[in-house]
Amino acid sequence: MTQDETLTRSAFLLAFDLRKERLTNRSELGYLLRAAALAELLLEGSLADESGKARAVAEPADAGTGSLRAIVWEQISGSPPRSWRRWIGKDHAKAVRVVRDELAADRLIRVERHRVLFIPVERIVPRKAYLSRRLAERVGRAIRGGQPVGRMERDLRVLAALAGAARMKGVVGSGEARRHQNRIEQLSVPVEPIATALRKSVEAARSSAAGG
Repeated sequence: MTQDETLTRSAFLLAFDLRKERLTNRSELGYLLRAAALAELLLEGSLADESGKARAVAEPADAGTGSLRAIVWEQISGSPPRSWRRWIGKDHAKAVRVVRDELAADRLIRVERHRVLFIPVERIVPRKAYLSRRLAERVGRAIRGGQPVGRMERDLRVLAALAGAARMKGVVGSGEARRHQNRIEQLSVPVEPIATALRKSVEAARSSAAGG
């Protein structure tokens, strides 16, 4: 991750299956992006955890810009404290579109639109696949161990925690995540309520999908 890259943008780039050149778990990506935006706001002091609920504290510098974190902040600042899980799930499909458009404008991804049997189909392709590959490698190493958690870059640590909580394919599968659960919990400490809410949101979405 570079200093000018946000957690939300990095999370989106991390979600590519580079062999198939497409997003993985797209139906769940919005949860991850919302969690990443919440984590940014919590870490910078714009939000606080109040008994398991998100409470607005200080307006972020980018309020009103239309970025995902600005949208999330506006929603929370205009509401009484509510659970982190509620904010992760709110408008999660829209979150994908917001970050998609931002990355497309910066020419980091390409959005291809066409029709199959008159049905509109959208395909998102990374323009710089090596960025996603390097990011996945770094996040994977962070989850599997090696470097002490306390010596890791904060943003990489948090991104790895969220990726582990979401059981992101291409980075860490469900089985591997269970094997490294203690490590993921260590990584999650700075954003623990968000990571826990993200894991529960993804598990509920997968259970619902499996149940038809």
